[in-house]
Amino acid sequence: MAQSALRGVVALDGPSGTGKSTVARRLASALGAAYLDTGAMYRAITLAALRVRAAVSDAEAVAHAARSAELVMGTDPVHPTVTLAGEGVEHDIRGPAVTGSVSAVSAIPAVRELLVDEQRRLIRQAVKQSGGIVVEGRDIGTVVAPEAGLKVYLTASAHARAQRRTAQDAAAGRGTDLERTHADVRRRDDLDSGRAVSPLRMADDSVELDTTELDVAGALTQLHKLVEQRGLLAGEERTIR
Repeated sequence: MAQSALRGVVALDGPSGTGKSTVARRLASALGAAYLDTGAMYRAITLAALRVRAAVSDAEAVAHAARSAELVMGTDPVHPTVTLAGEGVEHDIRGPAVTGSVSAVSAIPAVRELLVDEQRRLIRQAVKQSGGIVVEGRDIGTVVAPEAGLKVYLTASAHARAQRRTAQDAAAGRGTDLERTHADVRRRDDLDSGRAVSPLRMADDSVELDTTELDVAGALTQLHKLVEQRGLLAGEERTIR
């Protein structure tokens, strides 16, 4: 099956465990677009703060760690990279210490301001270079790229999201269990939705896509239809992988 190349910005928002990362990468790859995981950026800054022993409750110390961090994001959807001072930290940012602290770090206004500026720069760069980008996160459609040609808010039941997170952690060799993951999913939902700055919410012009009963292929089919309906396809033919 072939699809034309993406032109413009697709914003995918939603809580953890809805399948954002998997479908965002697959969609970007299929449409010859760049890919940006903004959640990984907050995780990387959280890791940077933990490495310098900054208390996540100390906003000033965390903001200083964020400004000092040499964070570089790779936007290739097939091999996305996250580096701090030249070190690949893709695995480290998924560990329990970062997972337990990232919501607190991402609620710090100075950190959000810094990273939103960088996210917008990366989006502009990707659109200029490749024509399109798929961006995933929690405030893409509302704050980072409100002008995106397509905004989709992914949802799923808390139980389904916990099951997916548990399976992902197990596959990556991270010890966890369903009950603990379910509690963490609910905790992060409360923190992300209740923070004062850029809370998790669906943009008024977003399309809601419930992935509870959808596998990856099913979610991708729905996203491809939405991209086509918005007229964001043009030019060179791409093959879905």
